[in-house]
Amino acid sequence: MMEEDRKLALLIDSDNVSVKYLNGIFDELSQYGTVTYRRIYGDFTSSNNARWSNRLLEKSITPIQQFSNTSGKNATDSALIIDAMDLLYNSNVDGFCIVSSDSDFTRLASRLRESGKIVIGMGEKKTPDSFRAACTVFTELENLLENESGPMDKAAIEQDIINIITKNDNRGKQTGPGEIGSRLQNKYPDFDIRTFGYSQLGKFLEDMEGIEVHKKNNMITVSLADAGGNEDPIITEIREIVRRKGKNGIGLAPLGQEIRKTHKNFNVKLYGYSQLYRFIDSIPGLKVKGSAADRRVYAET
Repeated sequence: MMEEDRKLALLIDSDNVSVKYLNGIFDELSQYGTVTYRRIYGDFTSSNNARWSNRLLEKSITPIQQFSNTSGKNATDSALIIDAMDLLYNSNVDGFCIVSSDSDFTRLASRLRESGKIVIGMGEKKTPDSFRAACTVFTELENLLENESGPMDKAAIEQDIINIITKNDNRGKQTGPGEIGSRLQNKYPDFDIRTFGYSQLGKFLEDMEGIEVHKKNNMITVSLADAGGNEDPIITEIREIVRRKGKNGIGLAPLGQEIRKTHKNFNVKLYGYSQLYRFIDSIPGLKVKGSAADRRVYAET
């Protein structure tokens, strides 16, 4: 089964997850499939969950109310577990995403995997190892904050497409227009190529400066432009930003902000790094100096 064809059930434990991760959760899941079921569990009459209540309509998430003045936190856990098992036996979902920093869902994750389902776990750094190990793949929510997506626009769409191709290249996988269309639809439910003045996705891709469309017989594939040896345009842009700052260089944080002005979905993980300073330091001609609290980037002379 192609990843983009997977049907996923998203189950969020609001007692153990902050609403600030919401966009990042959906961005991350777009690479695994389509989120068919979207449910969140907790007491939405409490002030602690007020911010969640304000965001549920935005992502069409169904709240499952559990009053804390009766059974408390255990009621939330039980409701999520019961729903997960109901979906396992009575639906055609291919995988589950359990968002929680609580080890109480360890056995649930194991049980779902035993039934042949992919289990995507998401939680904060404090999440116990037992839950992490029970999942097929686990993502720390803090790592998603740097990839929060803003409103859909052409620049964001183009960067998303570049990210898709780059990730596939790193895995030795070709990219086709069908996968790009499915992934964009997963991330932006209201995505419509006509919004940008096109009637076909293929033509939109052909007009992107950073993309090349290849047609051979009945097969169409997409690659990054100048992939045969020329430098990644983002790296070229980073080097130019630092060069313009002269001998005083630029702080690492301001550099990150500059990059995201034109590349909103820039993510160092696509280049094989978990931290921005390590990625920048790997670019020939640039050097990162200073302590963790005051890193600056300089152009080597």
